[in-house]
Amino acid sequence: MKPFLLLLSIFILFASCGQQKANASNHAKENNEKAPYEIRVKGKNDSAMIVRLLKEGCQQKNDCCLPLFFAKKFIGYPYVAYQLDQELEEGLVINIGQLDCTTYVEYITAMVVCTKKKMTSFQDFCKVLTDVRYIGGKVAYTKRQHYFTIWLGDNLKDGLVENIALPASPLSAKRKPKVDYMTKHVESYKMLNAHRQWVPEISEMENKVNEMEFAYIPKEQLRDSNKYRKYVKDGDIIAIVTNRDGLDISHVGFAIWHKDGLHLLNASSKHKKVVDEPMTLYQYLQNQKSSVGIRVARIK
Repeated sequence: MKPFLLLLSIFILFASCGQQKANASNHAKENNEKAPYEIRVKGKNDSAMIVRLLKEGCQQKNDCCLPLFFAKKFIGYPYVAYQLDQELEEGLVINIGQLDCTTYVEYITAMVVCTKKKMTSFQDFCKVLTDVRYIGGKVAYTKRQHYFTIWLGDNLKDGLVENIALPASPLSAKRKPKVDYMTKHVESYKMLNAHRQWVPEISEMENKVNEMEFAYIPKEQLRDSNKYRKYVKDGDIIAIVTNRDGLDISHVGFAIWHKDGLHLLNASSKHKKVVDEPMTLYQYLQNQKSSVGIRVARIK
């Protein structure tokens, strides 16, 4: 090859490589723009297990109670508090190997929604989970549904759950919450404490809760829980209403019926794991002095 042609070939090669690097850089920027939040999968087998469970769920018969089908898969898994508040920046946290009461309910809800829509990919699960966990499906600390009343309202609006219509008094009662726990205890929330500029938005969320009123079943009415069998079904979400200052709900889990009445399947801080509570829900609530009753919702 003549020297001139050799130099020209080398020049074209370097120019081509430079253009490829520029294209790769632009592609990375585009990808970053399309992925505005980080997906943080904590367990190395979490994504594979989720896909496997979704595929198993799709193989169940039509009369299968999907919430209990999935919820029972995690019995014995360890309870670890504050699963979503371990870091200083918000991301879509997925850690099915360690559960608190909220993440347990969220993961099961997302699995049920995916299964009913025949969605079995991990990407499908992540998308549904963002809708379940965040207002408008936007991953941000100030959009996370920190109070159950907000969680239920937003998921009702998105058509992911339904509120259970309870019978009139004396089987149900009305309650208007007064929440302000987060803004009064900012130092207890690692991420919020590090970003105190978010406090006004959390205060707005609390004000929205305080404008609402909801029906609940007083705990004394659960002494004979069988009268609620036609209202509360296996796999319904049970939210424990509290009179603790600043909170609306203190704990969540799933309804599970036994011969002696209604029980709670939950990620338990007492037992340090996911358990089907051996005592009835009525007995359980008697040991919770700040608990006044339960709210009930159903995954669609």
